This record gives sequence, C-alpha cells and structure tokens, in this order.
Amino acid sequence: MGLLGSGTGAALRHVFLASLQRRRLATALSLLAIALGVALGLAVQLIHAAALDELGRGMRLLSGEADLQVVGPRSGFDDAVYARIALHPAVAAASPLLEIQARLPGRDETLRVFGIDLFRVAQVTPSLLPIVETAAADDDAPDSSDTDQPDRLAALKPDAVFLSPAAGTRLGLDARDEVAVQVGLGEARLRIAGSVPGAGVGQVLAVMDIAGAQQTFDRIGRLTRIDLRLAPGIERGPAQEQLRTLLPPGVTLLTPEETASEVTGVSRAYRVNLTMLAAIALLTGGFLVFSTQWLAVVRRRREFAFLRALGLDRRSLLRGLLAEGALLGLVGGLIGVILAYLLTALAFSLIGGDLGAGFFRGVAPQLRVEPVLTLAYLALGVLAGVAGAWLPAREAARMVPARGLRAGDEAEVYQARPRWGAALIAMSLAALLCLLPPVGGVPVFGYLAVALILVGAVLAIPGATVGAMRLLPAQGSLVTRLARARLAAAPGQAVVAGVGVVASVALAVSMAIMVDSFRDSLDDWLTRMLPADLYLRASDSGASGYLDPDAVARVAALPGVAAVRPVRFESLRIGEVREAIALIARPVQDTSGLPLVAGTLDPPAGPGMDPPTWISEAMADRLSLGVGDPLALPLGEQLQTFRIVGIWRDYARQQGAAVIELETFRALTGDRRTNDLGLTLAPGTDPVGVMTAIRATLGDRVSEMILPGELRNMILQVFDRTFLATYLMLAVAVTIGLFGIGTTFAALATSRQKEFGILRHLGLPRRRIGTLLALEAALTAAVGVGVGLVAGGAIALVLIKVINPQSFHWSMDMQLPFGLLLTFGSAMILLAALAARLAGRQAMRQDAVLAVREDW
Repeated sequence: MGLLGSGTGAALRHVFLASLQRRRLATALSLLAIALGVALGLAVQLIHAAALDELGRGMRLLSGEADLQVVGPRSGFDDAVYARIALHPAVAAASPLLEIQARLPGRDETLRVFGIDLFRVAQVTPSLLPIVETAAADDDAPDSSDTDQPDRLAALKPDAVFLSPAAGTRLGLDARDEVAVQVGLGEARLRIAGSVPGAGVGQVLAVMDIAGAQQTFDRIGRLTRIDLRLAPGIERGPAQEQLRTLLPPGVTLLTPEETASEVTGVSRAYRVNLTMLAAIALLTGGFLVFSTQWLAVVRRRREFAFLRALGLDRRSLLRGLLAEGALLGLVGGLIGVILAYLLTALAFSLIGGDLGAGFFRGVAPQLRVEPVLTLAYLALGVLAGVAGAWLPAREAARMVPARGLRAGDEAEVYQARPRWGAALIAMSLAALLCLLPPVGGVPVFGYLAVALILVGAVLAIPGATVGAMRLLPAQGSLVTRLARARLAAAPGQAVVAGVGVVASVALAVSMAIMVDSFRDSLDDWLTRMLPADLYLRASDSGASGYLDPDAVARVAALPGVAAVRPVRFESLRIGEVREAIALIARPVQDTSGLPLVAGTLDPPAGPGMDPPTWISEAMADRLSLGVGDPLALPLGEQLQTFRIVGIWRDYARQQGAAVIELETFRALTGDRRTNDLGLTLAPGTDPVGVMTAIRATLGDRVSEMILPGELRNMILQVFDRTFLATYLMLAVAVTIGLFGIGTTFAALATSRQKEFGILRHLGLPRRRIGTLLALEAALTAAVGVGVGLVAGGAIALVLIKVINPQSFHWSMDMQLPFGLLLTFGSAMILLAALAARLAGRQAMRQDAVLAVREDW
C-alpha cells in the first residue's frame, strides 16, 4: 500500500476538489455554462408545466364529473342529439352546453359564455352552477321586507348572465351591472344577476341559461357539447362504441382526458423543440467542462505523476477527477435551478405562460416548486459535469508516472489523430436516422441525428485542423509559421479549445438558417394569402361576430370598392383525426392566394365529378392523403365527398385545414355568414377613406379593419416573439463558446510558460508572443467556425426537412443568410483572437529566466 493508500478521502478533498478553488476563472466559467444550460431547460419546463397545469385544472373544473363528452364543430350540432343520448340506458345523467366566445364591443377581448341547463348541470358539472346575488335594500323603497330575498327564477331569465370571480375582476363589473355582447353586427345587453363561485381561481367565464344563450346569440336548436355521466357499472370503452352509433357525422365522443390532450397537444411540438434547444445548450456547457478539465489535467500532469509515484492508484485518480466534474455539475446545477425559478417568475410577469407563442392565451399560471423536474435537471447538470470530465480523467489515469514527471511530457497530450472514419460513421448514422418516422408525433430520431452530427463535427476537428494548416502557405512571418507548426503538430489543442466553438457555432448557424428560412417562407406565404387591399371582420372567426349578406352587399356598394372576397371559417371533426380540423370556404378557382406545393388551382369540372378541395400539408401528412384522393367532409351533418385537387402550405393551422369553394359550402349548409371580407379597391382609392365609410355604415364598435401590410407586420412580430426564447438560447450557447476560447487559451498560456520563456531568450518580445497566442486562437476558431458552419448547415437541413415537418407538419424553403453567417463567423474569429490575447497577458508577464528554470 502506498503513502496515500489510507488517506484517499483526505487526498480527494485537498488534492482534487480544492484545485477548483485555485482555478477560479475556469471554474467560474464552467459553473456559468452548466448553470445557464440547466436554467434555460428547467425554466422552459417550469413555465409550460405551470401553464399546462393551470389549463388542465380549468378543463377539469369545466368537465366536472363527466365520464364522456359529446363534441362537434365550432358552430355546434342539432340539439336533437341530446334526446337520443340522454335516453340511452348507459347514461345516468346528460348535461347539454352551448359555448360561445362572445365579443365584447368596445373592448379588445372576448368572454367565454356557457349556456347551461340549470336542472341538469348540477348532476355532471356542479362547478358551473350560478349563484343569484341578493339585491341590496333600497332606502327609498316603501317596503323592503323582501329585498333580501333573491329572485329564485332570475337564472332562467334570457338576459341574465353570471360571471366567475375572475371575469368580474377583469371586466370591472358587479351584480346588477350590464355587459354588451356582440351578435353578428348587432349588440345584446345582458344583466349580471350573480356569480359562478365554483369556477375556480383565474377562470374567466360567464354562465347563462341555455335557452337564453340560444336566443341571444342566434343559435336556436344548437349545442356545442354534452357532458355525460355513465350509469354505475358501465365502462367507458364499451359505452363509447355504443353511443357513437347515435351520433351524426362530424360529432364525436371523447373522454375529458382526450379533450384536454386535444388542447395541450397543439403546443407539444413547440415545448419539445425548446426543451431540445436547452439540452443542446447544456451539452455545450459539458463541452466547456471538458475543455477546462482537460487543460487542468495537462497543467497538473506532474502533480498527478508525483501522486501516482507516492502510491495513488489509477482508480482513485480517476475517481478524484470525476468528483471534480461532479462538483462542478452539482454547484452549477444548483445555481441553474435558482436562475430557472427567477426566469420563470420573470417570464410569467412579462410574456405569460407560452413564451410569447400564443398557445395559452387567457391562462394565468402561478409559479410553483416542481421537485421531480428540479431534481431531474440537477441530475442533468451533474451528468454534464461528469461527462465533460470523463475523457480528461481517463487520460490522466492512463499516464505513466515516470513519463509524467519528465519536462515537456504535456505536449504529447495534444497529439490527437484524425478520426475521419469515426466522423463519417456518425454522419452516416445521422442520415439513416433521418429516414425514420416520429415516435408518438415527436421527431426523436431527428434529435438523435442532430446529436450525432455534433459528435461527428467534434471528431472531425483534428483532421480538419491538420488539413487547414497544410493549406496555409509555408512562407510568412515567424509568428505565422510558429502558429501553423504548433497546430499542425498538436491538433489536439484545437480539439480542446475549439469543441465549445464548434458546438455553439453549429447550433447558432443551424437555428439562424432555419429561422431565416422560416421567416422568408412565412413572408412569402403571407403575401400569397393576403392579396386584398383591405380586410374587414366583425370579430375573430371563433367569436360571436359575423357579417351577414346584407352587410357584405352594403360594403361592396361603397365608393372605391372594386370587389369583395368573403371567407367563412368553420371547424370539422372527421373520423380518423381526434382533433378538429379547420374548414375554410372561400373563392379559389378565380383568384390567387393558395400557396400550392402540389396540384392545381384550376381542376377540371364536369357532371358527376365530386367538388374540389385543397388540403393543407398538415392534413395530408396526418391522414396520408394525396392529390386525386377522395375526402369525406361532414357538412350540414351529412358526409359530402370531395376530390383533393391540391395541397397547400399553411403556417396558421397546425392541426390541418381544408379549403372548399364558398358557393359549394353555402349550397351544402345554407350558411351565408362571412367571417373575413377582403376588399379590392379601385386604383387611386385611399384605404383610410374607405375605412371611415365602413365604420359609418356598419358601426365602429362592431367592426375591425386592417391593412395587409399592418397585418403582415403584426404576424411577423408574433413570429419574432415566438422565437425570443430561441434567440436567448443561441446567445447563451455562443457566449459559452467564447468563454471556452478565453479560458482555454488562458490555461494554454500558463501551461506553455517554459515555451514562451525559451522564445523570449531567443529574442521574441512579449508583444509578438501575444500576437502568437492571438493568431493560434484565430486559426483554431477559424477551424472551429468552418467545421461548425458545415455541421450547422447539416443540422439546419435536419431541422427543415425532418424535425419541422414531423413536429408541425409543414414545409419551408431553405434559405442561406450568407451575409449574416459571414459576419457571425468573422466576429467569432476576431473575438476569439481578442479573448486569447487578453487571457495570455498574465503568462507573458513572468520573467523569462523564471519561466525556463525547471529545465536548467
């Protein structure tokens, strides 16, 4: 047993863990890298977990004790379905509902109104029960003996509405106040008769009698949902199969869990993508740990050789260095956890629970501690630290003590061999993974392909360094030849210094290409989808406002209006897809505006031919449909067969959409309402004057107008806000890469003090040594940027052609922002040279004699 055999624990504390305190700058940057990776990943999870939990809590309150729910299109279904369902022996209780998104004239918001059957709702959804407020006594009333008694029939009055506490607070309304709701282009005034105390905290909604809701909102004989509680002993699965036979086309039966997943599923791809980006940021932090630990091992090589000579075995040395990495990961993870909760609180106060993406509007999540998520990301931080320390620890454990005690032995560590074969294997596996389908709608293999591309890029650094140095001219200044010779002879230095650069540049480049491609494709899509000069609507397509034929005719007759293009939006449920799809009825064949990726806008027509439909990429992908296939759509509660004549790109509806001719829709449904109206103006007509005339004709409170340029800018602003978190992660990754360059060359400068001392003895001044360090850093960063650009392009290709289509079911045209990439790459190289020059100042201050004294 050696001298250290009985005191391994003390040696571990004093020799290994204490070294982190001595390397304060490198330790601080490693901690920062891991902390930022953990913070971003955990914050994304905390934000979305809180938003989803709040959304799920609201949906559970609104579902009550329902075992099943009958749901249909947005416009609802015939209330005769209720009678058939309620009388079935498997159903113990059935509660019909009519849900309306009521636009509030004069306010920039809508109110969710539930029409309920007061005699049925208590059996299934008691949280929606209204409470009639007791009227306050009137001092001037001649007889106030009955003023404290509520009107028990107030809830049945057609103009009575009851607000949840959150709705009353948001709207600033109390009992006995009135609220105006829009119906088409008209207004109806409702009297607030009480509250809905069971709605829960944060649920903004209103309740009224279902008959009054049908009458007020012109939905006579229509329902949007029926909540069912099954009879004792009846299983949900068999009951679903039996009850579905009683439903008309376009109406389906879901469990409350399926209804909730339908809502949350829309945001899943966005959440997964942000989580993967955060994981890559954490991976970049692991690379920085690798760089700092590797350099620490090189600097302490003699120290470890001496400890080995005193009896420290390989396993203890390996365990000690891994403990350093674990401690870095643990402390960085703890800092990251604290930052994550601070970022979450900041995000809730500034941009809400959807990071600006608009998935959870109206949801007010609350910050709460998530122990499982916190421990998981803390463990990921430790794992990143241990993984980053593994290769340096293994190199130190393999060292022969006698060689490690010899001066100059550390140079052998940087003699890395090119690994083109391993890099090619990693890239080939990535290409094969891109051919595999998603798992449960998540592009798992696409993300694995991205990881393999990063691995392949790192493996390519030694070979790329040697090749790049060979391409440099052999002639040049002394400093240039020294830098070239150093990197050519020790390409491992480029691996240690450039691994963080490669990872961060690859991530930044891939996201820059993807975002630029997406934005350019979105801008082109908006140009195609917004051909009119002015757009008019009564409300959002899902709200209670609409334009009737008379209003459309009056607008079309205004001076300066050359043509109008009505559009009607609806939602449909078809058998193979659980989530509702969008139906868009509009003129197609005589206009432009559908950005086709397949098919034609002018299909052949003739007797006996099915009417045409154009489906979005998402719908074609989800249902495996193509041009020429038939498609049955439930219109007017009857299945109507259409022929797919085109597939178009749609960035607005992730669940899928079908476009049919407006006249076909009106003939099949009898619905002549219009949601959006595009106006083509006569040449020379001032849009502002037309807008003024429309307001005078329809009323200012019940109409909304926007110019296409303003609408395009607004949508692009939403796009930029959606990618705000992505930009933040990119900035963090690039910053980590630059930190890696700085700390790497600071450590390299310290470990090469003897080399610099000899150069000083040979007459090279300090300033030229600083130039040598800066040039080495610039060449290393240039190789890293070059490899990162290639890897980033490959990752962007995977993002555009694999991950985005599998996540969101849409395509985009790839665009390369050459100017941005050139500027970014040049800036990285210059900043790396500057960071190395500043970091090496301390090493160059030492006296030349002292620097080489160990060799005398």
